[in-house]
Parts: sequence; C-alpha cells; structure tokens
Amino acid sequence: MIFDLEETRAILRMIETEHLDIRTVTLGISLRGCATSDITETSRRVYEHIMRSAERLVPIAKEVNATYGVPIVNKRIAVTPIALIGEPTGASSYVPLAQALDRAAEELGIDYIAGFSALCEKGMTTGDSVLLESIPEALATTGRVCSSINVATTRAGINMDAIALMGHVIRALAQATADRGGIGCAKLVTFANMPEDNPFVAGANHGIGEGDLTLNVGVSGPGVVLSALRRLRESGKKISLTDVAETIKRMSFKVTRAGELIGQEVARRLGGKVRFGIVDLSLAPTPAMGDSVAEILEILGLERTGCHGTTAALALLTDAVKKGGAMATSSVGGLSGAFIPVSEDHDMVAAVKCGALSLDKLEAMTAVCSVGLDMVAVPGDTSPAMLSAIIADEISIGTFNNKTTAVRIIPVPGKGPGETVDFGGLLGQAIVMPVSKYQPDGFISLGGRIPAPVISLRN
Repeated sequence: MIFDLEETRAILRMIETEHLDIRTVTLGISLRGCATSDITETSRRVYEHIMRSAERLVPIAKEVNATYGVPIVNKRIAVTPIALIGEPTGASSYVPLAQALDRAAEELGIDYIAGFSALCEKGMTTGDSVLLESIPEALATTGRVCSSINVATTRAGINMDAIALMGHVIRALAQATADRGGIGCAKLVTFANMPEDNPFVAGANHGIGEGDLTLNVGVSGPGVVLSALRRLRESGKKISLTDVAETIKRMSFKVTRAGELIGQEVARRLGGKVRFGIVDLSLAPTPAMGDSVAEILEILGLERTGCHGTTAALALLTDAVKKGGAMATSSVGGLSGAFIPVSEDHDMVAAVKCGALSLDKLEAMTAVCSVGLDMVAVPGDTSPAMLSAIIADEISIGTFNNKTTAVRIIPVPGKGPGETVDFGGLLGQAIVMPVSKYQPDGFISLGGRIPAPVISLRN
C-alpha cells in the first residue's frame, strides 16, 4: 500500500481536527486447542494461550500509534465462542472461563475481551444452555468480558426459544449490576447473522472459520464525514443528494485507507502466525461533540434525528460508506456501515430527550444501518417477555432482509421513562425510553422456531 503526499496530508488533517481515530485493533485468537474434560484445566489453558498469543499486542499498538500519529483508542481480543470450548468439560457453569478471560485481559492491558458467546440459531446444545445461564454472574463479576449470542440466521430461521431465554438473562444481568445502572447489559448483545470477524464489542468473536490468529481493525470517522458535509454545505454551490453521497464515499475511502495502513502494520510487527484480517469501516460515534452520526443526518436537512426522512437519510449514509470503503480495500468485513448506539451519540440522546426519536423509529432505522437497537435504555421493570419481543422484532428485520442486526438493551433498575442514566466513558448517557403498554407474553410463550425465509433457498 503506497500513500502519496496529498493523501498523507488529508489523513493528518482528519486526525488533528476531525476526530479520526482507529477505534480498535482486535486480535482474534482461536481457543480450539484449549478444550479438555475439566473446567479448571481448560480455564488454565485458555488463560495461558491468550497470554502467549497477545503479549505484544498493546506495546506494538502503542509503537504504531507513535510512528504514524494515528490514535489507536482500544486494544481488544476476540476469542472462539466459549460455549464450544466449555462444553467438553461437562461443567454446570462457565464463570471460571469468563474469569480466566478477564484475568488475561487485565494483565495484558486489554480494554475488552469478547467471545463469551454461543451460536444458537437453530437449536441449543448443553454447552449453549450452560453459557446462557452463566452470563449474569460472568458479566457481573468481570470487568472486561463481553458476550454475544447468535439466535438467528437467514439460512436457519429464528430460534424463539433462545430469544425467550435472553429476556430472562438480560433482566437477571441488569439486577446483578443494579448498583451500576445495569451496565452489565452493555456488554451483552443478541444477534441475527452474527459476523465472524467483527472487531467491535460487545459483539466481537473469533469465528470458527478463522485461522489461529487474526488482526482486525475498526475505524471511526463520523467527524470526518460531518466536517466534509459542512464544507459542502458552506461552499455556496447548489447541491443535491447525489453530491452528498459522492462526498461521503470519498471520505469513507480515505478513512478506510488509513485503517488498513494501521492494521497491516500492527499485524506485520506482531509477526508469527498473525495475519491481517479485515477493516470494519463502520461510522462509530462517541459522546464527543462533532463525532455524531445523528449530527450527520441533521446536516442533511433534518430538523431532528427521528423525524420523517431519517430512515432515508441513514440509508444514503450507510450505502455511501460501504461503497467508498469497498473501493479502498479488498478486506472490508465486520459490520461496516453506520452505527446508531443511542447513549454513545450525544445528538441522538438529545433527540430522545425532546421526543423526536422513539424506540419504534429506531427499529425502522435499523433496517438500513449496520447494526440494530444499540445501547437502548428501557424501564427497569420491563418484563422478560417484553425484552424478548423487542429482540424478536429486531432479529426478524435482519433474518428476513439477509443482513446483520443486533440488540443491546439495558433495563435500568429503578428508572422509568424519561429518566437519565450515566454509564460513563464511551458508553455515554442514556434517556430511558418507554416501551409498549401492550403485552406480548402469549406470543413469546409459544416458543419454537420461525422458519427461514424463502430468500434462504438459494442453491
């Protein structure tokens, strides 16, 4: 990869004034060689293998940061779905495995370690069930461990039994972390069509089709896109949505190029079996001013994010980001689009506060963005069945449209609609959003599977 002088100058400007950063370098580690028939021995092997594989990740990320001047905000690890590693032990709880992951992450200086996960799209094995039952204690007693559960794919359909269980798991996890606003739920995500190479938490995992060690990169460029659109607006020229799309594509191209440069260099310096995987070019907002996806939508002419026209504007944004990134690299992967995590985007929080953005409108927006209902706070007394129904609605959008969707929802203990909860740091602040007063219990209690859609019949 060769950068010319003008491209280098553009990247430096994006770093200095437009919030460009590498949101994460995530090392995927296969744990398939760690499984044994004893939970204590397996936990020991998992800890030692991670320590060996990732001992140089943080120092090298810092070296690359210093060399290129591109901020690398997070250093993360993703591992093989733990349900696969834990099942041979026959243990009744995988909390010891979560604690082994957490201990390794803490000693290595890793921000988050993800992969306390299970693949349940068509059914649940004993190991899958044990992992789901372990989640509340595992995430409540660890600081860096993240969990993801895949409950549906377009090819397999939707496992409603797993979704029904997730409602109870989420409620139990919120109660287990009630002293921290239910923050444990911020480390748990429920997926349809979960990717194997996603570098972002909480949904990262090292897929079973991956090699031993893979370095994936997640870039973040809402500020870059926002600044470019402001310049376009202020140019005085008559512009159209076609001009907007072209501007976003050009910025996405530049951001992706910077991400691949850093990812390739980190992988090269790690050496050994580490190979470079993908660039996830998702626009990932932060609570900082000027680093917001909602601000991008509003500079296009929406009075407030959530008003009519929001879904169309978000569709334009997501499509242009994907097209620009795909021209920049042959290694696009992960989620790659636009994220709309409510609490992590200050302007989205403002839209909820003024009543412009509702849970129903968010759900509509997820049909065209790259994730789903993300970092959404709901009342603490929301029932497990209601949580499951919200998940089922979102998962069906992904399953029947052959795309990834996910839910990261937080029933905030002791809080009601309109109240505020502060999660701190990149997780930001959320306004508790009301849910429907009508109950879905009868539907959720039916259980079983929603069959795969007809678009799955592709052979």
